[in-house]
Amino acid sequence: MGVTFKQILSDPVIDERWNRVKKYFFLRESTYDMTCRCNLKCEGCYYYIGDKQYAKDEMDTGKWRALLTAEKERGITFVVLAGAEPSLVPELCKVCYDVIPLGAIASNGLKPFPKDIGYRIHISVWGDDEESKKFRGRACLDQQLKSYGGDERAVFVYTFTKRNIDQVDSVVERIAACGGKIHFNMFSPTGGYTGELTMDADAFHRTRDKMLEMLDRYPETVLYSGYNAEVHTDPERSLHARFKCPYPRCNPDTRLGLGRSFRQYRSDLTWDRSVACCVPDTDCHDCRHYAAGSAIVTARMAQHVSSELEFKKWLDYVDTYLAVWVQGYEKGTNLC
Repeated sequence: MGVTFKQILSDPVIDERWNRVKKYFFLRESTYDMTCRCNLKCEGCYYYIGDKQYAKDEMDTGKWRALLTAEKERGITFVVLAGAEPSLVPELCKVCYDVIPLGAIASNGLKPFPKDIGYRIHISVWGDDEESKKFRGRACLDQQLKSYGGDERAVFVYTFTKRNIDQVDSVVERIAACGGKIHFNMFSPTGGYTGELTMDADAFHRTRDKMLEMLDRYPETVLYSGYNAEVHTDPERSLHARFKCPYPRCNPDTRLGLGRSFRQYRSDLTWDRSVACCVPDTDCHDCRHYAAGSAIVTARMAQHVSSELEFKKWLDYVDTYLAVWVQGYEKGTNLC
């Protein structure tokens, strides 16, 4: 006979963490492309694939305010601002923040957001400066640290590729020196991508080892857990294969959860359910993206209540997710 959920929660440490994270179960997410413009051109970028890149930017702040007001009335409580580069339209980001003040922004970090936009800000890092020059067109880290070093809103997101696994040491060291926080991502190719950034089995294993090494060496800097490393570096199974993705693009069910509530708006304020996803135009069968996992894994609590260990791992993942995405949430010590 298996363990019951009540028995799992009889451990006071588990119960405390459970009560801490479940306060945030009210979060209901949608994403918004703020502009189709960018000040970088990165290899493998998911934005410049598919139809969304051809949307005409809506610059009317009144129309954005009306959209976000309608979203709030629809039950959306958390927004993710993305696109090509949201920092190029800070006035539109401020409108979103004024209407729905819980959210995060995905940015390349070259241009700082005004302080009165209180969202979490995810700064994309692709390796050291030489790697950045080759695949993004310029060295980025110096400017990113200048823009966001010491900014409590910022989380640097290091995207592992097959090429940059060993470069993470120097990057984490620099971010730790300025008191920053860092999270890890996996390069998840768009459909049809055949470039040299794509991971292979050896790269997945080396990446997992490096993630755990960084977590051990920099526990105050790295926002991650062992279970994050386990599910995102599984060489055999993508997130979709392991958990079944609940985003509309993969999920025809419109009755519950993300299948009912999630929308991915383009910069012209339109949306298409058939392609609605947190990282549109990625290859779902090879997706290990951190943003996807933040919804996919956290939505699968029922798959993690077979034992105390599995539930602890899930709690670590949810605790990490909240620390990365919600401004003001402080990550606890990993239970596993």
